Amino acid sequence: MNYSLEEFDKMKTKVLKYILYKKRTEKEIRQKFIKEDEHILEDVIQYLKEAKYISDEEYISRAVNEYIVLKNLSITEIKYKLYTKGIEKDLIEQYIDNHEEELLEYEKNSLKNIILKKSNSEEKELIEFLLKKGFKRDTIKKVLDERFNEDE
Repeated sequence: MNYSLEEFDKMKTKVLKYILYKKRTEKEIRQKFIKEDEHILEDVIQYLKEAKYISDEEYISRAVNEYIVLKNLSITEIKYKLYTKGIEKDLIEQYIDNHEEELLEYEKNSLKNIILKKSNSEEKELIEFLLKKGFKRDTIKKVLDERFNEDE
């Protein structure tokens, strides 16, 4: 420990302000404070993890719930958004596995919403668009088949 308690508290306050404004991942915190003393930052991050202010597991849960409420995404897009926040692949995969049923239902509903919004599109264009967004071909086909069976 090559720093004072005052320096630690000052850094802790800075980091706390940053994460209380909006929940952040550990990677986001490290990027934001990259120019700060890395020893102090390391200790502050460890302290805040122990105090449960920083938790990538909790971040995943909050972010996914936010996506479910606000967006129409595929599971692949959700994973990508979480990867870009610097969350470990294993944590993301574990969350997806533990919530597979509800996420598959969400993905199916997202697909229905997108198809409804793009109902004027040609089917081939629509399928290409949905594939680019990370939806699986068999899920797209299933939802499209359901839609056309409802219309009959």
